[in-house]
Amino acid sequence: MTDTHAFLTSEKFEELKKELEHLKTVRRKEVAESLEYARSLGDLSENAEYQEARDMQAAIEERIAYLEKTIKEAKIVAHEKKGGAVGLGSVVSIQKDKDKDSRTYTIVGSDEANIHEHKLSYLSPLGEALMGKAKGDEFTFDTPAGKQKYKVLKVE
Repeated sequence: MTDTHAFLTSEKFEELKKELEHLKTVRRKEVAESLEYARSLGDLSENAEYQEARDMQAAIEERIAYLEKTIKEAKIVAHEKKGGAVGLGSVVSIQKDKDKDSRTYTIVGSDEANIHEHKLSYLSPLGEALMGKAKGDEFTFDTPAGKQKYKVLKVE
């Protein structure tokens, strides 16, 4: 699974498209107005407002280029229930060995990963270890604290 495509859920894909549209229509105009105002202040070599507006313009153009590339190359993932095996889009409940609490994660592409939202990249150590596992499977993976043993409780 190591190609140049970003794996995204349809929700994240739509979110990126909205952000791109906002940057192109609203933010570009705002920055252009800021640049115009800063130019009107005179000497550009010592004009902090002009330099700040130029930096903002560069950051926005960089983000637009990134979003356009990501959207163009994105592969939309829809979770398919194939025998209950963990794959992109799966919602997985796991339990650490000798621990009472379970944790639930959604397996996503790396652009969408957010541990605070329990979205785990399939390329992360835990995500890689989970790929292809089914309910009841036990697995181990390496962490900075050493090998950790887990059990898959549920795959949706």
